Order: sequence, then C-alpha cells, then structure tokens
Amino acid sequence: MPKHPNAPDSPASPPSRPSYVLPVLAALLLLVGLGGWLWVQGGKPYVPTRGPGPSLADQGPAQMVDEQQCGTCHAPQAKAWKGSHHQLAMQDASPRSVQGDFDDARFEAEGESTRFFRKDDGYWVNTPGPDGHPADFKVAYAFGVEPLQQYLLELPGGRLQAFGIAWDTQKKAWFHLASGQGIDFRNPQHWSKPSQNANFQCIDCHSTGYVRGYDDATGTYASHWAAPGVGCQACHGPASLHLEWARFKGLHSQAGFTLDLARTSNRLQVETCARCHARRVPLDGDHAFGKRLMDDYLPSALTRELYELDGKFKEQVYEYGSFTQSRMYARGLSCSTCHDPHSGGVRVEGNGLCTQCHNPSGKSTVAGIDDRGLKARDYEAPEHLHHTAGQPGSQCVDCHMPGKTLLGNDYRHDHGFSLPNPGRALKLGTPDACLGCHKDVAGQAVAEQFEHWYAQGKDPAPRYDESLALIRNGRPGASRALFQQLERGDLPAIRRATLLAELPGYPSERALNLAANDLNHAAPQVREAAVRAVNALLPPEQRRDLLAPLLTDPVRAVRIIAARGLLGMGSTGLGNYEKAWDKAIAEYEAVQLSLAERAEANLNLASLYQGNGRADQVEGRLRTAIERDPDFLPARVALVQWLDANYRWEEGQKVLAEALREHPEAALLHHAQGQAALRKGERQAAIAAFREAVRLEPGNARYGHALAAALHDDGKLEEACRRLELVLESNPVNREARLALIGYWREAGQIQKVQALLAELEQLNPDDPALKRE
Repeated sequence: MPKHPNAPDSPASPPSRPSYVLPVLAALLLLVGLGGWLWVQGGKPYVPTRGPGPSLADQGPAQMVDEQQCGTCHAPQAKAWKGSHHQLAMQDASPRSVQGDFDDARFEAEGESTRFFRKDDGYWVNTPGPDGHPADFKVAYAFGVEPLQQYLLELPGGRLQAFGIAWDTQKKAWFHLASGQGIDFRNPQHWSKPSQNANFQCIDCHSTGYVRGYDDATGTYASHWAAPGVGCQACHGPASLHLEWARFKGLHSQAGFTLDLARTSNRLQVETCARCHARRVPLDGDHAFGKRLMDDYLPSALTRELYELDGKFKEQVYEYGSFTQSRMYARGLSCSTCHDPHSGGVRVEGNGLCTQCHNPSGKSTVAGIDDRGLKARDYEAPEHLHHTAGQPGSQCVDCHMPGKTLLGNDYRHDHGFSLPNPGRALKLGTPDACLGCHKDVAGQAVAEQFEHWYAQGKDPAPRYDESLALIRNGRPGASRALFQQLERGDLPAIRRATLLAELPGYPSERALNLAANDLNHAAPQVREAAVRAVNALLPPEQRRDLLAPLLTDPVRAVRIIAARGLLGMGSTGLGNYEKAWDKAIAEYEAVQLSLAERAEANLNLASLYQGNGRADQVEGRLRTAIERDPDFLPARVALVQWLDANYRWEEGQKVLAEALREHPEAALLHHAQGQAALRKGERQAAIAAFREAVRLEPGNARYGHALAAALHDDGKLEEACRRLELVLESNPVNREARLALIGYWREAGQIQKVQALLAELEQLNPDDPALKRE
C-alpha cells in the first residue's frame, strides 16, 4: 500500500497543498499570545467552594473558569486587552461584530455568484454549497477585525466552514481569498470542503478553552469553548487555582497558574505563542500548558514550499519559524520583548523599539537580553540610514523586517530580522528589502550602491543560504556544504532540522553519523528531524540501536516518530525496549485516533495497521479516509493497491475509475492507473497512463521516473534515457533517477555518458556508496 508523503512518521498530515483558510485566520491575530484578560458580559463569577486556607495541591488539575472577574484585580491588563485582535478574534455574528455589507450585496468570483443578506435577525449567504447548487447558509461567527474579516458558515453536523469570500475592512468591499485560482465547488479548496473546516483548522486559535467535540461514529461535531476570542486562560492556562490562591493567600499576578509566563524562559514564552503563531500540525485535540510545543504539535521546518533559501517566508507561516532562526531569539528576545502581550501592539513606536538594544552605548536597556557583541553605533544617523528621516527606508523594519502582502490585502513583516544584501539576493534569487523598494532601478545598480555604503567583505564561514542553494539545486560541492553546515555548533535548531531533511539525498557514512549525533540534540525539533533522516538512510532492521533509546524521549513528537520508524521490526525484535515501543506506538495510534475526522489520520492508521499485523482493520480505515474527504486522493490510491494486493482486482478498478471520473486532471490517479496496469502485466496501458501523469505534472520526478522504467522494460531504451535526463534537468538532486540513468546508459554501451554522470555524482557527493561499487 502506498504511503502518503507524511504518513509513515507524522501525525495527521496537512492537506496536499496549503489551505488558504489557515493563513487568513491566523493572520488576524497579532504576534502576541503571552496573555490577555477577558471581560465577559453576563457571565457568572467563579465562587471557590473550599474553606479558608486550602492546599492548591489538594484540588487536582486547574479548571477553566469564567473570566469576567479577571479585570477586577488586573485592570491595566484588562484595559489594554479590550478591543485587541485577540479579544475580537472570534465573535458571534451580530450588528456589533459584523463589518461586511449584508444589505443584499452581490459578489461574483471564480464562476460563482454570492448574495449577502439579512434574515430573521441573522446574517446569511446565498452561494453554491457542497453540491454546487446555490443555497442559504447562516453566518455563525465573525473572524478578525482588520485588515479583513472572514465568516464561518454553518453546515449540518455541527460543522463550521470558513467562507472563501472575505470583507476588506479598509476598502469596504468583498473579495475572494484565492482570486484567480478557479476554486469552485469541485475544488478541494472550496469553502465547503474539509480543507476549510473551521472546527479542526481555525477555532482553537480564535477561542479560549476550545474542545473540538468530534464524534468519529457519527462524523459530527459538538464543538464548544470557554469563551470566544483569545482570553487570559488561552495563554496562562486554566485559572481556577489562581482564583483560589487569590482568595486565601493574597494577590499575586501569577500564583496558582499552570504557566508563569512572566518568569519563564524566552523559549517557553515563544513556544506558548507558537501554539497559534506557527505553521504546525496538531498531535491531538488538546495541549498541555507549560510543556514543550512538540508534545502537542509538529512545527514545520524551513521547507522550500514555505520559505526562501535565506529563511524569509514565502507563505503565511505565523512568525514562529522566522523568529526562531533569528539572532534576536538566540540572544533571549521573546514575543513580549517587542509586543505588549495584552494589547498586541508594539511596546515602543518607531525605531525606538529597536534602539533599546541597538544604540550608541552598545548596551541593552531590556532586562534578560544577552547584549554581548552589540556594536555601539547611532543607528539613526544619516551614514547608517542613507534615507531621509520619515521616508521609506528610514525605519528599521523597512530594511530588517521586509514583508509581503498575503491574500490580497494583509501585509506581514518577516520576523527573521535579516540583513539586506541585494548582491547576494540577485545571486540566490531570493527577495531583498533594497530590491523590493527600488524596483525601478536595475538590480545590479542597487547592489553596487549597497556595497559602496555597507562594504562588509567576505564572510569566511560558509553561509546557510548559499549552502542550501547548492544542496537543493544539486550543484557541485553540495554534500560538502551540507556536512559543513551540520558540523557547526551555532545553527538555530529550525535550520538544523531543515538541513537534516536534506541528508537522504546525499547518503554516506558521514551523513549517517551526523544524523545519529543529532539524535541527542537538546532541541526536540532537531531530534525529530534526525529520526526521520535515520529512517531514510537505514532499513528498519538496522535502526534499533540508534532509535530505540528515543522511545522514552521526554517529548511526545520524538517518541512517536521513533516508534513509527521501528514498526518494521515489531516489538519482539527490540529486546529490552519492547515495552517502551509498545507504549510509544500506542501513543502514535492515539494521536491518529484523536484526529479521526481527517482523511490523513485515517490513512496513517491504515498504514500503521498494515505494518503491525492488524490487516483486518486496514480497509476500514482506508474507506473511512475516503468518506471523510473524497478529494484526498492518496487514500483512494491506497485502497486500490490494497484491493489489488488482496486479489480483488475488479473492485480496485472500480474505485480507480470512479476517482478518475471525478478528478480527470489528477496526475496522481493516472500514475496509479499505470501502476495498476503494470501489476496486471499490461505494459502498454501502463506507459499510456504514465505519459498522461507526466503531461499533467511534468515537474514531478516520481512520475517521470516511472515512465522511464516502463519504457525501458518495453525495450525503448533511448527514450527511457531521454526521459530520465529530463527528470534530472528539473531535479538534479534526484539520486534515484541518476543511478537509473547510469544503469541504462551502461546497458546501451554509452560508457562516456556513464562516466560523465558518475563524475557529476562525485562532485555532488564524493562519499556516495554507489561510487564505491563502480
């Protein structure tokens, strides 16, 4: 059965391409998250039930409480919080909250017509629904306040869906969040599809004390929350013990809270914010305050889909990934260093925020910041700015926090605090603050002027971005650059995890040793990435000694990825680690079951059950995956292969034919059709199907390689070689295609071409095991 790219060792994988709802909804929150004080109208005050002088330890876990009374003791915080983006993150649809035009307004986009209107004192939308037919849908909640406001529509079964048409609060107009992408009711990204389900995707970051309340048996939701909007307990944890403490022990701002954000490390502060301000996948439906982020979430590394080579964001990534690779984070800064955690605004307006540390004294005025190495300089002097005060380019954020507009009107600043360098940006093809502002000037001229002003000389240490360019583009010196970076001791954890993901493309004993060493790294994101690298570099039977100790890792994401990597061995082959593996693989299964509304989780469960001898449960989970999301095509392909493997060919063909009727342009399905034809011995049909997959996705190396292999087996050796050459042109780092082409040219007697390919491989990775066999 095929494995979804993230299925073997991830929790419920995200949709096959980024969902536009996630950037929209998280973008409505500010970079805060360290706290908030909620005032709720009509709520009942919490009344302690114990007598004087209780022991907090005797009362069990803290519970969520009504936050109405928080402002009684914390008036300044409550005042700052009221009206903030956090407070208004989610509101009942009412005249007080809804900003959009519902006065019989009409909007045409993506081939669909929508009408916004009022009915029965509510807000309604008439628009094509899941079946493509126009219908009336009630607006349940308003999300966010500016620069855009999105709305959640009600569907049966307790489902709340994020509507794809939002209100521009500045232009006072409706606009489509994915304009020009042809998203109609047939598209997996349509507002009515699982990818836009707010119960799973959105509400946890727009409410306090959220419980999804999903019933796997009925496929329905009974979602509920302690309060809409992001309140005190969303960041500080349940407050019942704090209220008890305040009553009997006197007032203290944090006493009795699970998480003391005012006194904790910058790492724990930032990870608290990252529960919402990170591109991440949940590990279950809840989170534990005060624990590591990766006990409850799997954050994304700096993937090529989300980040530029130099670490700047491409898509909405919610700040965490950018900030944690910055020098600022390494020196002790946290979100609350710059942002007031209750209002969400910056603590100091303008350049004064930065000159608290970057000033003529070279000393930070902010407590807890490592200011060693700060240069004493007047950063607002003309010789540094080279821009007129008050004009673009005169603010620190203009040059060191460049950004981009996402979803039409939402400008987001990059939180990596990078240094501009137009010359390097031109070389690497990355964005740059100078080039972005001076688009009317030739790039080379901008680079020359920058060098004249800020000549920095040659950096003797290999740069991360330049190394990554070699690694991902398969250029000479790639493995050397990769290994040099991983042998450094000063790489931010998220960058180290990103580079570990590249190791499988450059296999060698050195690569394996680097991955093995990082299994003991202090950062759980690095350990988790190292496990993945070991899984890719070694077969299951050779992983035990390296991975088994991680079955008892203190962080859940690491434990379950290690357990999943050892699945091929089974617990009986793990010796003294048998019980630890049983426990960790049970955790992995529990993660998937907690996310059972997702098709990806059900596919993961099917893969798990196939691997640990529970074959009777595989097909049920595959069919459940398809039921949960008929557009999640990897589940359909997996079911076809499962049926074929169990000699149910005709059933598999029916499943595949139905999928192709519904998704005739899906390259994955044509590739699966080719694989099915090969299993039946119908090579010509397979070649035709593989050709169609390549036509639909010409840049997909897997499809091109499959076509080449089928052509080779059909005796079309030269055409097979040409096909693999095309694969390598677009994917020069694809080792499997290169080795296959070497074998094909050798078979054809083209020794010079074989030698040229081997020479290229040696330039890429001189320690590649394939070279030793030549």
